[in-house]
Amino acid sequence: MVLGLSFLISHFSCSSAAAQDFDNPDTIFVARDGRGQFRTIDEALEVCRAFMEYHKVIFVKRGTYKEKLIIPQWLTNIEICGEDRDQTVITYDDHANINKMGTFRTYTVKIQGQNITVKNITIENNAARLGQAVALHTEGDRLTFVNCRFLGNQDTVYTGVAGTRLYFKDCYIEGTTDFIFGPSIAWFEHCDIFCKADSYITAASTPKEQPYGYVFNNCRITAAPGVSKVYLGRPWRDYGYTLFMNCDLCKEIRPEGWHHWQKERELTARYHEYNNRGEGASTTQRVAWSRQLTKKEASEITPEAVFRMQSEWHP
Repeated sequence: MVLGLSFLISHFSCSSAAAQDFDNPDTIFVARDGRGQFRTIDEALEVCRAFMEYHKVIFVKRGTYKEKLIIPQWLTNIEICGEDRDQTVITYDDHANINKMGTFRTYTVKIQGQNITVKNITIENNAARLGQAVALHTEGDRLTFVNCRFLGNQDTVYTGVAGTRLYFKDCYIEGTTDFIFGPSIAWFEHCDIFCKADSYITAASTPKEQPYGYVFNNCRITAAPGVSKVYLGRPWRDYGYTLFMNCDLCKEIRPEGWHHWQKERELTARYHEYNNRGEGASTTQRVAWSRQLTKKEASEITPEAVFRMQSEWHP
């Protein structure tokens, strides 16, 4: 018994010392081939101190990392940066119909921490098309994604908590049905949105009291060969908010633009467009319950205005 206790104390002391080696703003290196400090991203996250006040980078070398990754809520101010967007891949393959898993446990990456930045990385759910399969699941506030790819089919990106703020810049997002969905406030700037099936791009569930939901600005919507009937969105909940402005809309966008999901949601859904272009941008046959913003209204919708909640945030 005494020997066992001594072993535990010794083991705990060694683990604490190891963690302290990384209790600083230095960059941590991850390489799947073993030429970094860690072989998995999860191992690198484990040595990061809780509630860090400094910015810490986890640099991930090229490689395929099969990890079901959680960035917990006590981790803050972390940047995960890939060496090459297309060749640094985090992947997993859960889908909703594996052992009755359901949608919300299928994620490849779940981010619960705040002030997290992800750059130059592909996050993929490569499950077969047998059910919902989330690649990115967000719960934290002030999350930034730059030059990332999000690959999947149904439900690729789940923005999971109302009031949280997300910024996507120069990203590629693909999917089949409702592949950007949830209640968060998210700004998509200069992103490529690729539709892989006749279905719906967004399924916002914005709460009534939240003034903004999804804003797509200067984005490009394209579709796979054989796709011909794509809706910009449908409201997962009554007050879903989605705006496409200054975007290039492909010809595969349906003339009516939006779907009500349930008929009564025509009375409450907040679906807007402004100054879009392309063959799918014509507004002559849009549903009567969507709105075309005026120039003045559109000029007031900026990242600063959209992200102004309990605190200022300028991603």
